[in-house]
Amino acid sequence: MNENIKEQAPQTEVIPVTEEKVEKKKKNKIAKRENNINGYFFVAPYAIVFAVFILIPVVLAVVLSFTNFNAIEFPDPVGFLNYITLLTNDETFMQYVLPNTVVYAVVVGVGGYVLSFILAWALCNLSKWPRTICAFIIYSPSLAAGVAMTVLWKVIFSGDQTGLLNSWLMSIGVINEPIIWLVSADYVLPIVIVIGLWSSMGIGFLSMIAGILNSDESLYEAAAIDGVQNRFQEMIYITIPQMKPQMLFAAVMAIVNAFQNGAVSAMLVGNPSPGYASQLIVNHIEDYGFLRYEMGYAAAVSVALLLIVQIFSKAANSLLTEKD
Repeated sequence: MNENIKEQAPQTEVIPVTEEKVEKKKKNKIAKRENNINGYFFVAPYAIVFAVFILIPVVLAVVLSFTNFNAIEFPDPVGFLNYITLLTNDETFMQYVLPNTVVYAVVVGVGGYVLSFILAWALCNLSKWPRTICAFIIYSPSLAAGVAMTVLWKVIFSGDQTGLLNSWLMSIGVINEPIIWLVSADYVLPIVIVIGLWSSMGIGFLSMIAGILNSDESLYEAAAIDGVQNRFQEMIYITIPQMKPQMLFAAVMAIVNAFQNGAVSAMLVGNPSPGYASQLIVNHIEDYGFLRYEMGYAAAVSVALLLIVQIFSKAANSLLTEKD
C-alpha cells in the first residue's frame, strides 16, 4: 500500500539553472543599480539645496536656542532658559508681539484666504481675456518687493498735506489737519494689515483659479438635474469639494506668508515699531538677533514661530484633506 502511494506521488522536476539565466539576473541587477544611481543624481541638487538652506538652518536654530550666543563668543549652553524667559519674562512678546501676530495672521491669513477664493470664483465667471487681465492685476502686488511697496504706501500715508490720503480726506472735509499715520500707534497695525491684504493674492490665489477652471462640468449638469438652483449652491456642493487639494495648498501658503511677513512693518515704520504697535514675531526675532545680537534667544523665538506655523498647517491639513 505504502509502495503504491510512493509510486503515485508526483515528482518535482528540477529545472537546471543555465548560465544564460544567471547572466540575465546579473544584468537586471546591474540595470536596477544604474537606474538607482541615475535617480540619486536627479534628486541630489534638490536634496543639497534642501539640506543647506532648510534642514541645516533649522537644526542649528534648535541647537542655538539652548545656548547664550552673541555671534562673537562661543555659544554657552543654558538649557531651557531662553524658552522660560520667552514665556515668563518677555513682557514685550506677551503684551505686544504675540497679540499683534495673532491679529495680523487672522486678518491677513484667514481673511486673505477667503478673499482669494471669492475673487478667484468671481473671475472664473468671466470670459478668458477679462479674467486673465484681472487676475494679473490682482496677482501683481504679490510680486512687488518690500522696498517697492514701502515707497508706494509711504506716499499714500505721508503725514503732511502732500500725502495722498491726507490730501483726499482734507479735500472732502473729513479732517482739518494732516494725520501722522506712520507715527501714531493707533494707525500703524491697521496700515500694515491693509498692505498685507493687498499683497496676499499670490500663488495660492492662482492655484484656486486653476482648481475652479479644472472642475468637471458634467457634475454641474447633474447637479442642475438634482435640484441645485443657483451659483452659490454650485460653489458649496460642487466647486469646493472638487478643489480641496488647491485649497489646502493655498491655506498652507497663506499661513506661512502671514506668519513670516514682517519686512513691510520694518521698512515702513522701523524696527521696533512705535510703541511696538505693529511688532510681529519676525520683527522680534530680527530685533534680538541682528540689533541686540542675542542670537540664542532669537533662535528660541524662531523655533516657537516654527512650531506655531506647524500647528496651524496641521490644522488646515486636517480640515481640507479628504478622509477615506
